[in-house]
Amino acid sequence: MTFELTKEYLSRIQDAIDLHDATTLRAEMDDLYPADISGILYELDTEQARYLLTLLDNEVGAEILANLDPAVRLDLLATFDSAELAPLVNVMDSDDAVDLLNEQPIRIREEIIGLLEDREQARFILDLLHYDEDVAGGLMQKELIKINVNLTVNACIEEIREQAENVEKVYSVYVVDDVGKLLGLVSLKKIVLARRTAKIADIYDKDIIFVETYRPVDEVAEVMQRYDLDAIPVVNVQGRLLGRITIDDVVDVITEQAEEDIQVISGLSGEVEEDDTVWARSKVQLPWLIAGAVGSLLAATVINGFQSELGKIAALAAFIPIIGSTGGNVGIQTSSLILQSLADTSGLSTPPGRRLLRTLLVAVINGLVVGLIAGLYTFLIGQPRLFPVVATALLAVVLLASFMGTVTPLLLNRIGINPAVASGPFITTANDLIGIGVYFLIADLLLAEL
Repeated sequence: MTFELTKEYLSRIQDAIDLHDATTLRAEMDDLYPADISGILYELDTEQARYLLTLLDNEVGAEILANLDPAVRLDLLATFDSAELAPLVNVMDSDDAVDLLNEQPIRIREEIIGLLEDREQARFILDLLHYDEDVAGGLMQKELIKINVNLTVNACIEEIREQAENVEKVYSVYVVDDVGKLLGLVSLKKIVLARRTAKIADIYDKDIIFVETYRPVDEVAEVMQRYDLDAIPVVNVQGRLLGRITIDDVVDVITEQAEEDIQVISGLSGEVEEDDTVWARSKVQLPWLIAGAVGSLLAATVINGFQSELGKIAALAAFIPIIGSTGGNVGIQTSSLILQSLADTSGLSTPPGRRLLRTLLVAVINGLVVGLIAGLYTFLIGQPRLFPVVATALLAVVLLASFMGTVTPLLLNRIGINPAVASGPFITTANDLIGIGVYFLIADLLLAEL
C-alpha cells in the first residue's frame, strides 16, 4: 500500500518527537520504507529530523541519508559528530559514502574514515575519493562480485557466497585473470546450470561492455541506455576491474541532466527549489527576464519607427500578437527537435545541411497554412487590403524562426556551449524582434501606395 504523508500524520509524528516518545516513533517507522521516511524528514526542522534519524537502524538510516537532497543532508549532518556518522557510513555503498563524505570538511571526513570498523569499506572510500564526480570513477561503487577465470563452478559458487555478503544487488559475476584484468562475465543462470566440475573459462561470456574511469558520466548514461544495462563494469587504463556503476546511479544522472535542461530552457540561470528564499529565486529568474524585457523594448522601438504605417491602417496593430507568438512558437519547436537530434551520439544523425533543408521545407508548408488562415481573417474584419501583408509576413516569420531555431543550437554546440540555452526566452525574444521588424517592412512595401 502506498504511503501518503498527511498533515494529521505529520503532526502526530512531530508531537511524538517533541515528547521523545521513541517507542511510538520506532513502531511508526517500522511500517515505512526509507523513501517514505525521507519524505517525513523533509517536513521536519533540523533538530526533529536528527532525533528521528537516531532512532532508526543504521542500515535504514544509511539508505535515507544516501538519497536525501544534498542541501538538506548537509544541514542535517552538521548536527552529528564524526563518531555518530561513522556507523552510518560503515554500512553504505561505497559510492554513496563518498558522495556524503565529499560534502564534509576535510577534518570530519578523515575522522569518519578513521573510525570505520569495516576497513575494506575504508579502503574502498579512499580509492574513490580522488575521482571527480562527473566521470565514471566518481560514479562507480566498489562492491561487486568477481571470480578468477581459472576456478571451477563449484569453487565459484563458494566465492559468490562469500563476496555476496557485502553486495546488495547482484546483476552479474565478473570474470578476471590473475592480475585482476576484466575478461568478461558469467550469468548466475549459467553457473547454476553448469556442471560443478566445469571451468569458468569454458562458460563465461567474453563479449562485455565496459567503461573506463575517465569517461564522462553522460557518456556512461548513454551507453547504459543504448544497451539496456542494469550495471556496467568500470576499468582503469590497463583494463583492471575497479568497480561497477548500477542503473539507479545512472537514473540519478539522467534526471539531473533533464532538470538542468528544463531550467535552462525555461530561462532560469541556476537551480531553484520551492523552499528557496525570495531573493534566491529572484536571482535565478532575473537574468533572462531582464534579457526578455530588453528584447521587448527593442521590439517596441521597432513598432514606434513605423507609426506612419499604423496611422494609415490602425488594423495593422491587431496582428502584432500573432506575428510575435507564431515566431516564438516555431522557434521553440524547431530548437527542441534540434536538441533531440544533438543528443543522438550514434554517428548516424542527419548532416546539418540536410537537416536545415528539411526544416525549411516544413516551415514553408506551415507558413503557407498559417499565413492563409490569418490572411482570410482580414476579410472577416473588413480589411482585405491586409491579406497579402499578413499572409506574406507570417510565411516569412515562420521561415526565419525555423532557420534561427535550427542554426542557433547547432552553432552553440559547435563552439562548445550547452545548446539548451538556445531555447526558451532567447529564441522567443529574438523572434519577437525579428518578426515584428519583418512584418512592418512588408507592410511598408506592400502598402507604399497608401
